Amino acid sequence: MEERSPGIERESSVAQFSEGGLILIPVRNLVLFPGTVMPLSVGRPESRAAAQEAIRREKPVGVLLQTDPAIDKPTENDLYRVGTVAEILRFITAPDGSHNLILRGLRRFRLKRLIPGFPFLMGDVEELAEAVVLTPDIEARMHLLRTRMQEAIQLMPNVPPEIAGGLETITSPTALADFISSLLDIRPDEKQKLLETLDVKQRLDQVLAVLEQRLQVLRISKEIGEKTQESLSAQQREHILREQLRQIQKELGGGEERSAEFEELREAIERAGMPEDVLEHSRKELRRLERMPEGAAEYAMLRTYLDWLAELPWAKLSEERIDIAEARRILDEDHYDLAKVKQRILEYLAVRKLNPSGKGPILCFVGPPGVGKTSLGQSIARATGRQFARISLGGLHDEAEIRGHRRTYIGALPGNIIQAIRKAGTRNPVLMLDEIDKLGVGFHGDPSSALLEVLDPEQNRSFRDNYLGVPFDLSQVMFIATANVQDSIPAPLLDRMEILSLPGYTEDEKLEIAKRYLINRQLRENGLTAEQCSITDDALRRVIRNYTREAGCRNLEREIGAICRRVAMRIAEGVIEKARIDVADLAEILGPSRYENEVAARTSVPGVATGLAWTPTGGDILFVEAARVPGNGRLILTGHLGDVMKESAQAALSLVKARATELGIDPAVFEKSDIHIHVPAGAIPKDGPSAGITMFVSLASLLTGKNVRNDVAMTGEISLRGLVLPIGGVKEKVLAAVRAGIHTVLLPERNKKDLEDVPEDVRKQVEFVWLHDVDDAMRAALSEPPARETQVAASG
Repeated sequence: MEERSPGIERESSVAQFSEGGLILIPVRNLVLFPGTVMPLSVGRPESRAAAQEAIRREKPVGVLLQTDPAIDKPTENDLYRVGTVAEILRFITAPDGSHNLILRGLRRFRLKRLIPGFPFLMGDVEELAEAVVLTPDIEARMHLLRTRMQEAIQLMPNVPPEIAGGLETITSPTALADFISSLLDIRPDEKQKLLETLDVKQRLDQVLAVLEQRLQVLRISKEIGEKTQESLSAQQREHILREQLRQIQKELGGGEERSAEFEELREAIERAGMPEDVLEHSRKELRRLERMPEGAAEYAMLRTYLDWLAELPWAKLSEERIDIAEARRILDEDHYDLAKVKQRILEYLAVRKLNPSGKGPILCFVGPPGVGKTSLGQSIARATGRQFARISLGGLHDEAEIRGHRRTYIGALPGNIIQAIRKAGTRNPVLMLDEIDKLGVGFHGDPSSALLEVLDPEQNRSFRDNYLGVPFDLSQVMFIATANVQDSIPAPLLDRMEILSLPGYTEDEKLEIAKRYLINRQLRENGLTAEQCSITDDALRRVIRNYTREAGCRNLEREIGAICRRVAMRIAEGVIEKARIDVADLAEILGPSRYENEVAARTSVPGVATGLAWTPTGGDILFVEAARVPGNGRLILTGHLGDVMKESAQAALSLVKARATELGIDPAVFEKSDIHIHVPAGAIPKDGPSAGITMFVSLASLLTGKNVRNDVAMTGEISLRGLVLPIGGVKEKVLAAVRAGIHTVLLPERNKKDLEDVPEDVRKQVEFVWLHDVDDAMRAALSEPPARETQVAASG
């Protein structure tokens, strides 16, 4: 019983223990507080014996927490020292054989030592009496503790309502602290710490701290639960509304089919692997589509838009495999020669293999038609295991062709970039931008400016197509561009690309390409076998020389195709079983020769010189003709010449006038005559400074009466001091000279470094004369050169 005095509360003394000490029951994960009632399952034989002995003696027991719950037979060192004296209210044996106790905690005790000699634990203990002064501090803590516990009870699930009422009836601070401690959901060692705290004020503070922490957890749990419930309620509401809508549509007709269609579209959107923001946007548009009548004007447009979003490969990537040896084999198998280009492609793939996340350069193949630019891109795709897609940019003049049209326009579609990605089916294809030098500019915008974002690795991670309206990641795409002329590529685009030049092929290279690739391909396309149709090397050389004049092999393949078709017709008619085409058969099949060596005919009179020119389709020979007619010293220029070439003609004439005495020309000729310079093929525009030396030699030949050698061709820019300046396109011009039967080529001395680009077999066929000034050209080109030795440098 409790004994009260004003302002003082003291618990009654512990009942006298038996002389043998206090019977102890060790527990694993349970802390019993004074003043509380708690069930206890008794499983160990020693604990059952202790309980039965206490009931027999009508004595209390001591409940002590084990320090380690895994220990089955605890010793003195395995028990906490502070426990609770408890009264056994009931001993219950269940039908399954288990034993349970109902205990009521009385007061705290401290274990001094264990007393041996008993079949259960017996301890020598001392009472832990508690004296409490009801100060305002303690009363304030009791009030705050009740308030917090009432709030916690509201948040706790499955708490009997009697608990809240019982809190108000407890007036003892020790009883209040112990009662609330027993209700808290905390670890046993934390409860043991509260049990061992004897100072009541300190114990109240500790219970308050633990209770505040549990309140925070309960508040957060309640908030999460409410949000989850709201989410579930929203989903249930949406499901009910959808079901009602389905039933309404079913009554109106066609509802089941439309619901199935929407469900299929919804599944496609969820499977597409879109980024979270795009997925949410797609869901929103789908919900709008479901509410829209099927006859609405916007219905078809929105349905098409969602199909595009669902079918794009947002997360699908081709498995990239880069084997350098295999890539080299594929490039050699698909393309003959092109050693430098293949080497750069292999370097590109090697870097990509070692650094897959790196931002590699955009490769741009520049060269004349028919040299294999597009097929190189296909070979790269095959070597890396990627899909291949091609976009033709030739003639595009609308920015929307790249970025797409906005959905407000009738018949709007995404741009060519997104369409190619969808066609490829992966987010990392090899995407070839063909004919990038032929982009146009119209009043609808500049497509080359739209390509800047596509080809910039820093920007294309979030490329936004006007039709889609959401960002799409292009950073995994391997872009490859092709062009015929580098000068026509807009400068900002050119800055984002690495140029790989593919010049024209020599006659020997074309012969090998024809034997390895072109003939086999045309035989397959025309249904023939190698046994049924064969073409001799001499016939192929004649076709290359007399029926085609190009840098690439496109026309050569057409002529080979014409030969195969003629053979196929004869075999189909039963006239022959197989054919072997030789030089003598070409005239009947292909007709007379289209090209002939006209250099000798053109240079049979003074004033005609052979020059070398660069064209978008490769190199070509260029004739410059000069004539003198009565007049008053005018310069007449014809042949569709550009401004730069006209200036070269003026410079050549001025240089001839300056050197008239040295060349043996009467200066009065220039005052009494007009000089007419003509470049044949007048329908073809011509421009550039490299014909300067050819015009000078032509004028010198005309005015000195000396013919220009018919096996000599030349190229170079001239200055008014008579110097021969360097030019570009050396390889293409030399190849053109060889095709035209030229044996001596005059080049500027400062172009010696470009000779390494010329194939070695071509260098062996041509004699090169390096020009420092126009005197060197005169000595090498005119048919009656001065006695001084010509500076001739054979190729090495």
